[in-house]
Amino acid sequence: MNTSATSTGVSSGQAHGGNGGSPAATQIEVRKPSDGTLIGTVPLDDKEAVQAAVARVRSNQPAWEALGIKGRRKYLFQLRDWLLDHEDEIADLMQAETGKVRADASSETTYLADLINYYGKKAKKFIGEEKVSAHSPLMSVKKLRVQHRPYEVAGVISPWNFPLILSLGDAIPALIAGCAVVIKPSELTPLGLQRVLKAWKEEIGAPDVLEVVNGLGETGSALVDEVDFVQFTGSDRTGKKVMAQAAETLTPVSLELGGNDAMIVLDSAKLDRAVNAAAWGSFLNTGQVCMSVERIYVADALYEEFVEKLTKEVNELRQGEDDTDYGAEVGAMTFAPQIDICTDHIEDARKKGARILTGGEGREDRPGQWLRPTVIADASPEMEVVKEESFGPVVAVMKVRDANEAVERANASRHGLTGYVFGKRSEAEAVARRLEVGAACVNDVLINFLNPAVPMGGWKDSGIGFRRGAYGIKKFVRSESLVINRFGQGPGRDPFFFPYTPERRALLNRIFRFFGARDLRRKLGK
Repeated sequence: MNTSATSTGVSSGQAHGGNGGSPAATQIEVRKPSDGTLIGTVPLDDKEAVQAAVARVRSNQPAWEALGIKGRRKYLFQLRDWLLDHEDEIADLMQAETGKVRADASSETTYLADLINYYGKKAKKFIGEEKVSAHSPLMSVKKLRVQHRPYEVAGVISPWNFPLILSLGDAIPALIAGCAVVIKPSELTPLGLQRVLKAWKEEIGAPDVLEVVNGLGETGSALVDEVDFVQFTGSDRTGKKVMAQAAETLTPVSLELGGNDAMIVLDSAKLDRAVNAAAWGSFLNTGQVCMSVERIYVADALYEEFVEKLTKEVNELRQGEDDTDYGAEVGAMTFAPQIDICTDHIEDARKKGARILTGGEGREDRPGQWLRPTVIADASPEMEVVKEESFGPVVAVMKVRDANEAVERANASRHGLTGYVFGKRSEAEAVARRLEVGAACVNDVLINFLNPAVPMGGWKDSGIGFRRGAYGIKKFVRSESLVINRFGQGPGRDPFFFPYTPERRALLNRIFRFFGARDLRRKLGK
């Protein structure tokens, strides 16, 4: 979901200890993006610590699985209640370690509560034992069932932009499915998850099947080697490394690898809604969202008015620390090097002839990690801001002749996570169905993520596998088909068994031909 700081390959936290002859690092410092102050530390877990954590929860997994869905979801419902009871405490931690504004920080607990309710209600339907009807009268003597058994230990490697949603959001269905779970969060934002883990163990008193390991790339790599299933969220660059490493042990993976998402504004669009949606879709969470609107293709007839209104809307956004009073819409950047990526994209667009209508000044000269929301008009396909994910408060706007050109240019990307289309509903829906993305929204932005009933995943370089919906829990289980004789142990020898004889084979061939053929001549072998 982020393009630079990932939780396996690119380390960005500050580890205590020196180099050369200095003592080995044992802790990671966590600093406040808004001003750089130290707000906490977490242990730096080495390979042996990861192995021990996985081994411990693995030993507890059979008892967890034996509880059944009803028994397991009882603990998840307690976690839901705890999250809601401690939403202010969690929001404080989210703001401190990510730089989010309060509105964005407070959404993590309510999102997770909704997700727990969804899978708590739907898990039995999705992964409960299935009764299967025989496909042919010949198989009616067999009782057919499919049971879904969990992977013993699921590893979740999560990024920094939504520290709880993108870690617990995958851990929740895995736990309800019966897996034990070990999470490796980003080294930048481990504190909120650490608090939830403490509550799971000490305040809820849940079974010891959920653990967190902290560290840099080496810790994530060690986790991939130890678990039975890997859920990774991060850059496509690191995701490919995770997949290659997992292939060595044939460990299945699900990868969510970010996007460069396009919004199309048709000439039938309601302009004010499209503008307001574009502003929110581009700058929510300071633009650090995998599904952020990054490229906007606007019909020629609406282009100048759209650009003018979007610029005005973005200029009015309040940026800063708002504590608890919802006094700002845009916060600090969580990962400092991401500012450099964004400013490089802005300068590349400026040099290639784009207009920078608001923002664009680069890193702000004050403590912390700040970048002003930036609108780029008259962008073109050769610009980096169009070709690559900025993952920050930057959006590029382009003029198109018609819907066909908009679709062609929107699809001309190596990413394919989410797309957005605004216009008359029937027309916009037809365009949305042509986008090469895992999810498309019509006259809305980002809302698909708030609908757990539909899958979320990426096409092309945006990933493999899906979150949410039935897919989001089924990926954590393996199907086992059960074929059971209805009449006890049956005879001592079936007609299929050895020894083969001409008489038995002729009889079997006639029987199978009769049930397999769909016309009388072939049924009778004539």
